Amino acid sequence: MSDVPPFIVAIPARYGSTRLPAKPLRTLGGVPMVVRVAQRALQAGASQVVVAVDDDRVAEALAGQGVDVCMTRADHASGSDRLAEVAAHYGWADDAIVVNLQGDEPFAPAAGIREVARALAEDDAPMATLATPITDAHELFDPNVVKLVRSVDGRALYFSRAPLPWARDAFAADRDTLPAGVPFLRHIGIYAYRAGFLGRYTGLTRTPLEQAESLEQLRVLEHGFPIAVRLTPEPFPPGIDTEADVERAERWLSTQP
Repeated sequence: MSDVPPFIVAIPARYGSTRLPAKPLRTLGGVPMVVRVAQRALQAGASQVVVAVDDDRVAEALAGQGVDVCMTRADHASGSDRLAEVAAHYGWADDAIVVNLQGDEPFAPAAGIREVARALAEDDAPMATLATPITDAHELFDPNVVKLVRSVDGRALYFSRAPLPWARDAFAADRDTLPAGVPFLRHIGIYAYRAGFLGRYTGLTRTPLEQAESLEQLRVLEHGFPIAVRLTPEPFPPGIDTEADVERAERWLSTQP
């Protein structure tokens, strides 16, 4: 890990969830989900791990885990807004690298967490994220899967729920298989920011494309800020959003040594 710059991991963990009540405290293999996420951040080698909470019960679950807990307001519109409050609370230097690891990603690979930090360090963009190749046509056409295209210098050009890019000639003939040589990419929702950009980001006005696609990262592009994109070195298992996801995760854990 010597080539990975120092980085902070900040984990927004909101107690309330419409689809999965008390989500951070849902247990997976007997361990609260928020604890599993914090453990992943520690395994990645973060210089500091902060969990941004809005409920004392989540803070209590993290006692003795070797991470900082920051109580934040309950009315934040997004995880990024919650992390901006955390950055202001700790007074992180403007150039500090802050990785936003979602509180519902209990199986995020440590290598991926390090890679998004490295991506930001090696680019002068204020923000970075990860992607992975799409090899299945069903995945490309699924609106719940966020796609992206990037430039030759590895920066995001656009994010969309629609199939992207559109292989015109190939898809005119067949939409059941993906044509070779087209860089289809699925976005992975982990971000790294320079701490100084967090406050600025949350102050940006909402934008038409962001609202049309319901993708917050488009606000950054529409306001003219670049986003560096790297391929993840290891797969990111799906996050936990529903009861079905919890059951799937429990079945997967039961197969692990």
